[in-house]
Amino acid sequence: MSNPEIEEFGRLLVQLVRDEAIQSCDRNLRPAAKGFVADRWRSLGPENSVDTVARTLIPDIVDDTLWQLMRALDEGTFPLSFTASNGKTVDLTKNGELMGWYAGQDWLAEYSRERFVDDYADLRSEPLQRRFPPPAPENRE
Repeated sequence: MSNPEIEEFGRLLVQLVRDEAIQSCDRNLRPAAKGFVADRWRSLGPENSVDTVARTLIPDIVDDTLWQLMRALDEGTFPLSFTASNGKTVDLTKNGELMGWYAGQDWLAEYSRERFVDDYADLRSEPLQRRFPPPAPENRE
């Protein structure tokens, strides 16, 4: 049996987050694309292994997907609330700063246990301080 509210959530999630992330990543593949990610992807020439390329692309694609979610929340096009561990519920569309907290890398440095690239490192007076050490490179031989 179909639930219209869950169907609407699914439609918005797919269209505003997944599809937007795919389109954004596709734009980074264009020869004239500009930006940190496009430049990083272009630097991955044919001499790199699939593993090296994938290890570069994966965090960028995940970050782009989450960026699209934050954008949709900030713009109010994806209404969503969150109930914190203390029981308080907040409307995530009312904040308007989620993209900045995510894109500014504050959340990544504070909470991520995985690799990420600080694309704004050259703009900071001090490097980001990670709460958790970066993961050790995997030996895939």
